[in-house]
Amino acid sequence: MGNKKIIQDLTKEELGELIKPSFRAKQIYNWIYNKYADSFEEMKNLPKEMREKLDEAYTVSPLKTVMVQDSKDGSRKYLFELHDKHTVEAVLLLMREKEYHEDGSVKHQERYTVCISSQVGCKVGCAFCLTAKGGFMRNLTAGEIVEQLRMIKKDNDIDANRRVNIVYMGMGEPLDNLTEVVKSVKIFADPEGLAIATHRQTISTSGLSTKIEKLGKMELGVNLAISLHAVDDELRQKLMPINKAYNIQSIITAVKNFPINDRKRVMFEYLVIKDVNDDISAAKKLLSLLDGIKAKVNLIYFNPYGGTEFKRPSEKDMKEFQEYLTVRGLHCTIRESKGLDISAACGQLREQELVGEA
Repeated sequence: MGNKKIIQDLTKEELGELIKPSFRAKQIYNWIYNKYADSFEEMKNLPKEMREKLDEAYTVSPLKTVMVQDSKDGSRKYLFELHDKHTVEAVLLLMREKEYHEDGSVKHQERYTVCISSQVGCKVGCAFCLTAKGGFMRNLTAGEIVEQLRMIKKDNDIDANRRVNIVYMGMGEPLDNLTEVVKSVKIFADPEGLAIATHRQTISTSGLSTKIEKLGKMELGVNLAISLHAVDDELRQKLMPINKAYNIQSIITAVKNFPINDRKRVMFEYLVIKDVNDDISAAKKLLSLLDGIKAKVNLIYFNPYGGTEFKRPSEKDMKEFQEYLTVRGLHCTIRESKGLDISAACGQLREQELVGEA
Protein backbone atom coordinates (compact mmCIF):
# COMPACT_ATOMS: atom_id res chain seq x y z
CA MET A 1 0.00 0.00 0.00
CA GLY A 2 3.01 2.29 0.49
CA ASN A 3 2.04 5.76 1.67
CA LYS A 4 -1.42 5.60 0.17
CA LYS A 5 -4.33 6.54 2.41
CA ILE A 6 -7.44 4.36 2.77
CA ILE A 7 -10.36 5.95 0.91
CA GLN A 8 -12.84 4.16 3.21
CA ASP A 9 -11.45 6.27 6.09
CA LEU A 10 -13.39 9.21 4.65
CA THR A 11 -17.05 9.99 5.15
CA LYS A 12 -18.92 11.07 2.02
CA GLU A 13 -18.83 14.68 3.29
CA GLU A 14 -15.04 14.55 3.81
CA LEU A 15 -14.63 13.07 0.34
CA GLY A 16 -16.82 15.84 -1.07
CA GLU A 17 -14.51 18.45 0.49
CA LEU A 18 -11.44 16.88 -1.12
CA ILE A 19 -12.84 16.13 -4.55
CA LYS A 20 -14.45 18.71 -6.76
CA PRO A 21 -17.10 18.80 -8.06
CA SER A 22 -18.48 17.20 -4.88
CA PHE A 23 -20.99 14.97 -6.71
CA ARG A 24 -17.96 12.84 -7.63
CA ALA A 25 -17.85 11.77 -3.96
CA LYS A 26 -21.29 10.19 -4.35
CA GLN A 27 -20.14 8.37 -7.47
CA ILE A 28 -17.05 7.03 -5.69
CA TYR A 29 -19.18 5.94 -2.72
CA ASN A 30 -21.51 4.15 -5.11
CA TRP A 31 -18.63 2.31 -6.78
CA ILE A 32 -17.06 1.22 -3.49
CA TYR A 33 -20.10 0.32 -1.41
CA ASN A 34 -22.79 -0.60 -3.96
CA LYS A 35 -20.77 -2.03 -6.83
CA TYR A 36 -17.95 -3.36 -4.63
CA ALA A 37 -15.23 -1.90 -6.87
CA ASP A 38 -11.70 -2.74 -5.71
CA SER A 39 -9.84 -0.18 -7.82
CA PHE A 40 -10.29 3.33 -9.18
CA GLU A 41 -9.71 1.94 -12.67
CA GLU A 42 -13.15 0.29 -12.49
CA MET A 43 -14.85 3.66 -11.87
CA LYS A 44 -15.45 4.41 -15.53
CA ASN A 45 -17.76 7.40 -15.02
CA LEU A 46 -14.90 9.33 -13.39
CA PRO A 47 -12.51 11.26 -15.66
CA LYS A 48 -9.33 9.31 -16.40
CA GLU A 49 -7.16 12.03 -14.86
CA MET A 50 -9.18 11.94 -11.64
CA ARG A 51 -8.89 8.14 -11.44
CA GLU A 52 -5.12 8.39 -11.85
CA LYS A 53 -4.79 11.08 -9.17
CA LEU A 54 -6.95 9.08 -6.76
CA ASP A 55 -4.89 5.98 -7.42
CA GLU A 56 -1.68 7.86 -6.56
CA ALA A 57 -3.03 9.01 -3.19
CA TYR A 58 -5.50 6.33 -2.06
CA THR A 59 -6.17 2.61 -1.95
CA VAL A 60 -9.61 0.95 -2.18
CA SER A 61 -8.25 -2.41 -0.97
CA PRO A 62 -6.57 -2.00 2.42
CA LEU A 63 -7.17 -5.61 3.51
CA LYS A 64 -6.13 -8.94 2.07
CA THR A 65 -7.95 -12.21 2.77
CA VAL A 66 -5.47 -14.65 4.31
CA MET A 67 -7.79 -17.44 5.36
CA VAL A 68 -11.48 -18.37 5.25
CA GLN A 69 -13.05 -21.19 7.25
CA ASP A 70 -16.54 -22.49 6.51
CA SER A 71 -18.80 -23.99 9.14
CA LYS A 72 -21.44 -26.59 8.48
CA ASP A 73 -23.97 -24.17 10.02
CA GLY A 74 -23.34 -21.62 7.25
CA SER A 75 -21.00 -19.34 9.24
CA ARG A 76 -17.78 -18.16 7.60
CA LYS A 77 -14.75 -16.89 9.48
CA TYR A 78 -12.25 -14.57 7.83
CA LEU A 79 -8.67 -13.69 8.68
CA PHE A 80 -7.70 -10.39 7.05
CA GLU A 81 -4.20 -9.00 6.69
CA LEU A 82 -3.63 -5.25 7.07
CA HIS A 83 -1.00 -3.21 5.22
CA ASP A 84 1.47 -3.63 8.14
CA LYS A 85 1.05 -7.45 8.08
CA HIS A 86 -0.99 -7.54 11.29
CA THR A 87 -4.13 -9.68 11.06
CA VAL A 88 -7.72 -9.34 12.31
CA GLU A 89 -10.75 -11.60 12.25
CA ALA A 90 -14.35 -11.11 11.17
CA VAL A 91 -17.22 -13.60 11.02
CA LEU A 92 -20.28 -13.88 8.78
CA LEU A 93 -23.06 -15.53 10.79
CA LEU A 94 -26.03 -17.03 8.97
CA MET A 95 -28.88 -16.30 11.39
CA ARG A 96 -31.69 -17.57 9.16
CA GLU A 97 -31.57 -19.56 5.94
CA LYS A 98 -33.46 -18.62 2.81
CA GLU A 99 -37.03 -19.93 2.82
CA TYR A 100 -39.25 -20.64 -0.19
CA HIS A 101 -42.99 -20.83 -0.89
CA GLU A 102 -44.37 -24.03 -2.39
CA ASP A 103 -44.32 -22.46 -5.86
CA GLY A 104 -40.56 -21.90 -5.54
CA SER A 105 -40.73 -18.15 -4.96
CA VAL A 106 -38.70 -16.70 -2.07
CA LYS A 107 -40.63 -16.39 1.20
CA HIS A 108 -37.76 -15.00 3.32
CA GLN A 109 -34.24 -13.99 2.36
CA GLU A 110 -31.27 -15.16 4.44
CA ARG A 111 -30.58 -13.08 7.51
CA TYR A 112 -26.96 -12.31 8.28
CA THR A 113 -25.02 -10.78 11.16
CA VAL A 114 -21.40 -9.75 10.62
CA CYS A 115 -19.08 -9.66 13.61
CA ILE A 116 -16.23 -7.20 13.07
CA SER A 117 -12.98 -6.28 14.82
CA SER A 118 -12.03 -2.81 16.01
CA GLN A 119 -8.43 -3.37 17.16
CA VAL A 120 -5.44 -5.60 16.44
CA GLY A 121 -5.35 -7.47 19.73
CA CYS A 122 -6.85 -6.02 22.90
CA LYS A 123 -5.71 -4.22 26.05
CA VAL A 124 -8.50 -5.52 28.28
CA GLY A 125 -6.83 -8.87 29.05
CA CYS A 126 -9.84 -11.07 29.90
CA ALA A 127 -8.70 -14.41 31.36
CA PHE A 128 -10.99 -16.45 29.09
CA CYS A 129 -10.18 -14.64 25.82
CA LEU A 130 -7.67 -15.85 23.26
CA THR A 131 -7.36 -12.42 21.60
CA ALA A 132 -5.91 -11.06 24.86
CA LYS A 133 -3.11 -13.66 24.82
CA GLY A 134 -1.65 -12.00 21.71
CA GLY A 135 -1.43 -8.59 23.39
CA PHE A 136 -2.43 -5.23 21.93
CA MET A 137 -0.85 -3.95 18.70
CA ARG A 138 -2.90 -0.99 17.48
CA ASN A 139 -6.31 0.50 16.78
CA LEU A 140 -7.96 -0.05 13.42
CA THR A 141 -8.90 2.98 11.35
CA ALA A 142 -12.55 3.54 10.43
CA GLY A 143 -11.75 2.37 6.88
CA GLU A 144 -10.18 -0.88 8.09
CA ILE A 145 -13.30 -1.55 10.17
CA VAL A 146 -15.68 -0.75 7.29
CA GLU A 147 -13.68 -2.76 4.78
CA GLN A 148 -14.19 -6.01 6.74
CA LEU A 149 -17.92 -5.84 6.01
CA ARG A 150 -17.53 -4.68 2.42
CA MET A 151 -15.19 -7.59 1.61
CA ILE A 152 -17.48 -10.12 3.29
CA LYS A 153 -20.54 -8.84 1.42
CA LYS A 154 -18.67 -8.96 -1.87
CA ASP A 155 -17.19 -12.42 -1.23
CA ASN A 156 -20.62 -13.90 -0.44
CA ASP A 157 -22.50 -12.14 -3.27
CA ILE A 158 -24.71 -10.36 -0.75
CA ASP A 159 -26.52 -7.76 -2.78
CA ALA A 160 -25.68 -4.15 -1.96
CA ASN A 161 -29.28 -3.33 -1.01
CA ARG A 162 -29.52 -6.34 1.36
CA ARG A 163 -29.17 -5.11 4.92
CA VAL A 164 -27.14 -7.05 7.45
CA ASN A 165 -26.72 -6.57 11.18
CA ILE A 166 -23.32 -5.53 12.48
CA VAL A 167 -21.86 -6.37 15.87
CA TYR A 168 -18.61 -4.83 17.08
CA MET A 169 -17.77 -8.04 18.93
CA GLY A 170 -14.67 -9.23 17.12
CA MET A 171 -11.12 -8.57 18.26
CA GLY A 172 -10.58 -5.54 20.47
CA GLU A 173 -12.54 -3.26 22.79
CA PRO A 174 -14.57 -0.90 20.56
CA LEU A 175 -14.85 1.87 23.16
CA ASP A 176 -11.07 1.88 23.54
CA ASN A 177 -11.03 3.03 19.90
CA LEU A 178 -14.07 5.29 20.22
CA THR A 179 -13.24 7.96 17.61
CA GLU A 180 -12.64 5.50 14.75
CA VAL A 181 -15.52 3.21 15.79
CA VAL A 182 -17.98 6.13 15.84
CA LYS A 183 -16.73 7.25 12.43
CA SER A 184 -17.21 3.72 11.05
CA VAL A 185 -20.78 3.65 12.47
CA LYS A 186 -21.54 6.82 10.48
CA ILE A 187 -19.90 5.49 7.29
CA PHE A 188 -21.86 2.21 7.58
CA ALA A 189 -25.09 4.19 8.04
CA ASP A 190 -24.65 6.51 5.06
CA PRO A 191 -27.74 5.92 2.87
CA GLU A 192 -25.64 6.19 -0.29
CA GLY A 193 -23.04 3.76 1.02
CA LEU A 194 -23.74 0.48 2.82
CA ALA A 195 -26.94 2.02 4.25
CA ILE A 196 -26.91 0.01 7.48
CA ALA A 197 -29.01 2.03 9.91
CA THR A 198 -27.55 2.59 13.37
CA HIS A 199 -30.33 0.53 14.98
CA ARG A 200 -28.83 -2.47 13.12
CA GLN A 201 -25.43 -1.82 14.71
CA THR A 202 -24.46 -3.12 18.14
CA ILE A 203 -21.39 -1.99 20.04
CA SER A 204 -20.18 -4.53 22.56
CA THR A 205 -18.00 -3.36 25.43
CA SER A 206 -16.30 -4.91 28.43
CA GLY A 207 -17.74 -2.02 30.41
CA LEU A 208 -15.69 1.18 30.02
CA SER A 209 -18.32 3.17 31.92
CA THR A 210 -16.94 6.66 31.18
CA LYS A 211 -16.85 5.81 27.45
CA ILE A 212 -20.39 4.33 27.63
CA GLU A 213 -21.52 7.73 28.94
CA LYS A 214 -19.61 9.52 26.18
CA LEU A 215 -21.14 7.27 23.50
CA GLY A 216 -24.61 7.79 24.99
CA LYS A 217 -24.29 11.57 24.75
CA MET A 218 -23.61 11.26 21.00
CA GLU A 219 -27.12 9.79 20.57
CA LEU A 220 -26.13 7.75 17.51
CA GLY A 221 -29.01 5.29 17.92
CA VAL A 222 -26.71 2.25 18.16
CA ASN A 223 -27.47 -0.74 20.37
CA LEU A 224 -25.34 -1.46 23.40
CA ALA A 225 -24.09 -4.84 24.60
CA ILE A 226 -22.21 -5.25 27.87
CA SER A 227 -19.84 -8.16 28.41
CA LEU A 228 -20.66 -8.74 32.07
CA HIS A 229 -19.69 -12.40 32.68
CA ALA A 230 -19.78 -12.13 36.50
CA VAL A 231 -22.16 -10.79 39.14
CA ASP A 232 -19.70 -9.63 41.79
CA ASP A 233 -16.53 -7.54 41.56
CA GLU A 234 -14.29 -10.22 43.05
CA LEU A 235 -14.99 -12.81 40.34
CA ARG A 236 -15.23 -10.20 37.58
CA GLN A 237 -11.80 -8.86 38.52
CA LYS A 238 -10.32 -12.37 38.16
CA LEU A 239 -11.97 -12.88 34.78
CA MET A 240 -11.68 -9.27 33.57
CA PRO A 241 -8.87 -7.22 35.15
CA ILE A 242 -10.46 -4.05 33.67
CA ASN A 243 -13.04 -4.34 36.47
CA LYS A 244 -10.50 -2.65 38.77
CA ALA A 245 -10.93 0.56 36.76
CA TYR A 246 -14.61 0.08 35.88
CA ASN A 247 -16.47 -1.88 38.53
CA ILE A 248 -19.91 -3.40 38.07
CA GLN A 249 -21.77 -0.56 39.80
CA SER A 250 -20.18 2.09 37.54
CA ILE A 251 -21.27 0.07 34.49
CA ILE A 252 -24.86 -0.31 35.77
CA THR A 253 -25.05 3.46 36.41
CA ALA A 254 -23.74 4.26 32.91
CA VAL A 255 -26.19 1.82 31.32
CA LYS A 256 -29.16 3.33 33.17
CA ASN A 257 -28.29 6.69 31.59
CA PHE A 258 -27.74 5.28 28.07
CA PRO A 259 -30.39 6.35 25.52
CA ILE A 260 -32.11 3.27 24.13
CA ASN A 261 -34.81 3.04 21.48
CA ASP A 262 -38.19 2.23 23.10
CA ARG A 263 -38.39 -1.07 21.26
CA LYS A 264 -34.86 -2.12 22.21
CA ARG A 265 -33.13 -3.48 25.28
CA VAL A 266 -29.55 -3.27 26.54
CA MET A 267 -27.93 -6.63 25.92
CA PHE A 268 -25.91 -8.17 28.74
CA GLU A 269 -23.55 -10.86 27.47
CA TYR A 270 -22.90 -13.51 30.11
CA LEU A 271 -20.28 -16.10 29.21
CA VAL A 272 -21.16 -19.20 31.20
CA ILE A 273 -18.15 -21.15 32.45
CA LYS A 274 -18.54 -24.53 34.15
CA ASP A 275 -18.19 -24.34 37.96
CA VAL A 276 -17.21 -20.67 37.79
CA ASN A 277 -20.39 -18.64 37.24
CA ASP A 278 -23.06 -21.16 36.26
CA ASP A 279 -24.98 -21.79 39.50
CA ILE A 280 -28.37 -20.49 40.65
CA SER A 281 -26.85 -18.18 43.28
CA ALA A 282 -25.16 -16.31 40.38
CA ALA A 283 -28.50 -16.15 38.55
CA LYS A 284 -30.11 -14.64 41.69
CA LYS A 285 -27.45 -11.93 41.92
CA LEU A 286 -27.79 -11.19 38.21
CA LEU A 287 -31.54 -10.71 38.58
CA SER A 288 -31.08 -8.22 41.39
CA LEU A 289 -28.24 -6.41 39.59
CA LEU A 290 -30.34 -5.74 36.49
CA ASP A 291 -33.43 -4.67 38.38
CA GLY A 292 -34.79 -1.44 36.87
CA ILE A 293 -32.92 -1.84 33.56
CA LYS A 294 -34.67 -2.69 30.29
CA ALA A 295 -32.30 -5.59 29.79
CA LYS A 296 -31.92 -8.75 27.79
CA VAL A 297 -29.45 -11.39 28.97
CA ASN A 298 -27.64 -13.46 26.38
CA LEU A 299 -26.15 -16.60 27.93
CA ILE A 300 -23.15 -17.82 25.97
CA TYR A 301 -21.55 -21.24 26.23
CA PHE A 302 -17.83 -20.91 26.87
CA ASN A 303 -16.07 -22.06 23.69
CA PRO A 304 -13.00 -24.07 24.82
CA TYR A 305 -9.67 -23.68 23.02
CA GLY A 306 -6.27 -25.35 23.48
CA GLY A 307 -4.48 -24.41 26.69
CA THR A 308 -7.44 -22.90 28.55
CA GLU A 309 -8.32 -23.99 32.10
CA PHE A 310 -12.01 -23.15 31.61
CA LYS A 311 -14.69 -25.66 30.59
CA ARG A 312 -17.98 -25.56 28.74
CA PRO A 313 -21.04 -25.73 31.05
CA SER A 314 -23.57 -28.54 30.80
CA GLU A 315 -26.77 -27.99 28.83
CA LYS A 316 -28.77 -28.78 32.01
CA ASP A 317 -27.07 -25.99 34.03
CA MET A 318 -27.50 -23.53 31.16
CA LYS A 319 -31.22 -24.25 30.91
CA GLU A 320 -31.74 -24.00 34.66
CA PHE A 321 -29.91 -20.66 34.73
CA GLN A 322 -32.06 -19.36 31.86
CA GLU A 323 -35.28 -20.66 33.38
CA TYR A 324 -34.57 -19.03 36.76
CA LEU A 325 -34.25 -15.61 35.05
CA THR A 326 -37.11 -16.03 32.56
CA VAL A 327 -39.68 -17.15 35.16
CA ARG A 328 -38.86 -14.00 37.14
CA GLY A 329 -39.48 -11.72 34.16
CA LEU A 330 -35.96 -11.11 32.86
CA HIS A 331 -35.73 -11.56 29.09
CA CYS A 332 -33.06 -14.23 28.65
CA THR A 333 -31.82 -16.30 25.70
CA ILE A 334 -29.13 -18.88 25.22
CA ARG A 335 -26.99 -17.91 22.27
CA GLU A 336 -26.88 -20.73 19.78
CA SER A 337 -23.21 -21.54 19.36
CA LYS A 338 -22.16 -20.84 15.80
CA GLY A 339 -19.06 -22.05 14.06
CA LEU A 340 -17.87 -24.52 16.71
CA ASP A 341 -16.16 -26.44 13.92
CA ILE A 342 -14.26 -23.40 12.59
CA SER A 343 -12.34 -21.88 15.51
CA ALA A 344 -15.18 -19.45 16.17
CA ALA A 345 -13.84 -17.96 19.40
CA CYS A 346 -12.24 -14.59 18.72
CA GLY A 347 -8.52 -14.90 18.18
CA GLN A 348 -8.44 -18.61 17.34
CA LEU A 349 -7.87 -18.21 13.61
CA ARG A 350 -5.21 -15.55 14.14
CA GLU A 351 -3.52 -17.76 16.74
CA GLN A 352 -3.48 -20.69 14.30
CA GLU A 353 -1.83 -18.53 11.66
CA LEU A 354 0.77 -17.16 14.10
CA VAL A 355 1.58 -20.67 15.36
CA GLY A 356 1.85 -21.86 11.76
CA GLU A 357 4.46 -19.17 11.08
CA ALA A 358 6.51 -19.97 14.17
